[in-house]
Amino acid sequence: MPGETLRPHALPPAWQRLHDDIVTCRACERLVEWREHVAAEKRASYRDQDYWGRPVPGFGDVRARLLVLGLAPAAHGANRTGRIFTGDRSGDWLYRGLHRAGLANQPVSVDRHDGLEVAGVWVSAAVRCAPPDNKPTPQERDTCRTFLTRELALLDEVRAILCLGAFGWAAAVHELGIRPVPRFGHGATVVATRAAHEVTLVGSFHPSQQNTFTGRLTEVMFDEVIARAAAAAGLG
Repeated sequence: MPGETLRPHALPPAWQRLHDDIVTCRACERLVEWREHVAAEKRASYRDQDYWGRPVPGFGDVRARLLVLGLAPAAHGANRTGRIFTGDRSGDWLYRGLHRAGLANQPVSVDRHDGLEVAGVWVSAAVRCAPPDNKPTPQERDTCRTFLTRELALLDEVRAILCLGAFGWAAAVHELGIRPVPRFGHGATVVATRAAHEVTLVGSFHPSQQNTFTGRLTEVMFDEVIARAAAAAGLG
């Protein structure tokens, strides 16, 4: 049975340590400077809001069978709200899709106190700070990698990973040690073995405005890969 969506104050000890290590990290000078600059300057439409302005931890069900893995927090999305894929158009697409699949209790993601819960799903990112131009450097990617490694070690029931974009795909492939490296594509699927269990990676175009506004990614396409990943995870 899927577990409940746990808030930081209710996390088990190992999860709480990971949460605390993520949100207090200052390892990458460029990312620290950028995330805090954005939080101080703000977007005009959010000028009355307090920005999170820190690294963003994962969110969801600690007994998840499906991991949704993206690139990094958006500058005025999760860097503002403090919850991954929350407060921007990519998150709107993601949580609407999870809601249609019966994996989220509501289709909206406004802020981290809006009551959103997911069942059997953990949502995360390969890099935890908002990067300039949404492009972390290879060094920043590698420095942040330890958090995903620790997260996956705790998510020992995960049986499928829905990779949003090539960056998330590459991060998952690296963590699972898949060789040769499989090519990313929308709907691409590869099965790996992790701790004697099969884990299925499913690729999806990222639900960014660049993809959704141009029709490169449609809701029908997105629903199909969510359904495929959920079925591989045993949630369908």
